[in-house]
Amino acid sequence: MSTESTLIKQHVIDPEICIRCNTCEAICPVGAITHDSLNYVVKADICNSCMDCISPCPTGSIDNWRMMPKAKAYSIEEQLKWDELPAELNDAELAAAGGESGDAATTQDSSADAASAASVVSTATASAFNSAQFGATIPPWSAAHAYTNLYGPKAAEKTITATVTGNLRVTEVGKEYDTHHIVLDFGNLPFPVLEGQSIGILPPGEDAKGKPHHARQYSIASPRNGERPGHNNLSLTIKRVLEDHDGQPVRGVGSNYMCDLNVGDKVQVIGPFGASFLMPNHPKSNIVMICTGTGSAPMRAMTEWRRRLRASGKFEGGKLMLFFGARTPAELPYFGPLNNLPKDFIDTEFAFSREEGKTKRYVQDALRDRAADVAALLKDGNTCFYVCGLKSMEEGVVMALRDIAQNAGLDWDAIGGTLKKEGRLHLETY
Repeated sequence: MSTESTLIKQHVIDPEICIRCNTCEAICPVGAITHDSLNYVVKADICNSCMDCISPCPTGSIDNWRMMPKAKAYSIEEQLKWDELPAELNDAELAAAGGESGDAATTQDSSADAASAASVVSTATASAFNSAQFGATIPPWSAAHAYTNLYGPKAAEKTITATVTGNLRVTEVGKEYDTHHIVLDFGNLPFPVLEGQSIGILPPGEDAKGKPHHARQYSIASPRNGERPGHNNLSLTIKRVLEDHDGQPVRGVGSNYMCDLNVGDKVQVIGPFGASFLMPNHPKSNIVMICTGTGSAPMRAMTEWRRRLRASGKFEGGKLMLFFGARTPAELPYFGPLNNLPKDFIDTEFAFSREEGKTKRYVQDALRDRAADVAALLKDGNTCFYVCGLKSMEEGVVMALRDIAQNAGLDWDAIGGTLKKEGRLHLETY
């Protein structure tokens, strides 16, 4: 059998269901997943079918496969243009495409390809630090049960309508970085959520291809009993996108739609999503939160739930630490309210990278500055770590945790492995 005619089971992502949450790319240990402004796709020549990305995917869009001749596997360029998955090829079509059928041959060669790809990736990255390998895909043991996918992403009739009851700017007015705190109310329809979960918003209108806009995902910024306690509502922290990662002008569809909403407007929502980035329920658990910008949303939710527990007398002393980074204080959402929280309730470290007249300081620098306190928490089996923000921060943060552990005489590989196994180190970057 020639290599060109070998059949492979190609891993593909359904663009109709995918909510572009970046979970798959963040969790892939071999770097086989990438994306552009439209789609998330899998590199057939790198994917080793390890399946690490399957269970964390909130919608199931990642769990799709196509039998293809190896030489004619769908390229990255093809996948990035998909609006929907291509139909599966039948035996006649596979034969016409140059593939040789046969389960044994397929399985044998797929395994060989997987081993080969894994070997190549392993050799290429042996000296690199892979932060993703330490990210947990399960929640802490004491986390509450999360409801997910109550309203699905594929059919319009499965969305839920929410009413905007608040839209407040939470960064300085007049500055270029425009971040809003938006409150959505679900009325009498059930929409239970937990701290650390997210929802999808369906912007109205169509894209350049005439297709309805895909859902935009946003982390929930309010605790489980609502932005207003006892109400069926939640809040989001959304930054208006006016430029891409390269600094080129662009008007983000979802963020501008949301930031321009008025009280009383209706929005279409899907979800909720997420069953691993959940806070521990054990009242003596320590929580270390590390975030930048709108990555503060789940941290606000966790902090507020703990604050409400404390006010009700149900808080038993678990430590809260927050490492919060932004370019300047003016660009940091919730800056004022955070400074008003009691110091004996939460230990907060701000890190600013563009503050005039001061040395650049990032969240990983703040972690190193508090190495003794962080090391003590790393030793404590009741401590959970949560990282949320831009992808560029992830490696630096996990490397800082590793260095702090090693400098304290701890075995980082053992600790990192335990944190992952016990659902105590969560990485949600994008």
